[in-house]
Amino acid sequence: MGTGGYLRCVAMFRLQGSKVLAVDMTGDAVKAKNGSMVAYDGQMTFKKMSGGGEGLRGMVTRRLTGEQMTVMEVKGHGTCWFADRASEINLVSLQGDKLYVESSNLLATDAGLRTGTSFTGMRGASQGNGLFTTTVEGHGQAAIMSDGPAVVLRVSSQYPLTVDPGAYVAHQGNLRQSFQSGVTFRTFMGEGGGEAFQIRFEGDGLVYVQPSERNTIAGDV
Repeated sequence: MGTGGYLRCVAMFRLQGSKVLAVDMTGDAVKAKNGSMVAYDGQMTFKKMSGGGEGLRGMVTRRLTGEQMTVMEVKGHGTCWFADRASEINLVSLQGDKLYVESSNLLATDAGLRTGTSFTGMRGASQGNGLFTTTVEGHGQAAIMSDGPAVVLRVSSQYPLTVDPGAYVAHQGNLRQSFQSGVTFRTFMGEGGGEAFQIRFEGDGLVYVQPSERNTIAGDV
């Protein structure tokens, strides 16, 4: 329910298979990764938006991290279909909480959700990337992508979780995030080189991981 007692139009997210997102709209809007729309019917308008977050701060932090995240707004009546490089798509429902997600893994959000950036630590500082994570906050749905079907892992006070940075996709809940330098899962097996790190989560929440590691700087600090 919106302010003033009227209903806010909300886009309906649904999956067609595991690699295509269908969004049904009745005058409302969604924000999606630029170039991810594969088809639409009905009457739609499109607007290109620059920057990963809202306002100047989002644009500046994206420039600092070297991430070229371009977003488009789609608005109208009908259905749009989105996909990106045959990635698996996962729907996340937010009820006033905040989702932290790697910008390359964010496909689309309800336009009513607020997007921004969050400083997450000095990982990849020498290369100037990975310093900030995209945040999505509010009430609505978001679609995140993963290389292979994502696995949702629960973190509790009794069971902290350690994740390889190449497998990390997103997290939500009351979690504290820290970086353990000097080791990755590869170094246990005598692989990899240079300084590296793992991501450690403590608290209560959910962490989304993918079964195939993205091409990263191998966790180098």
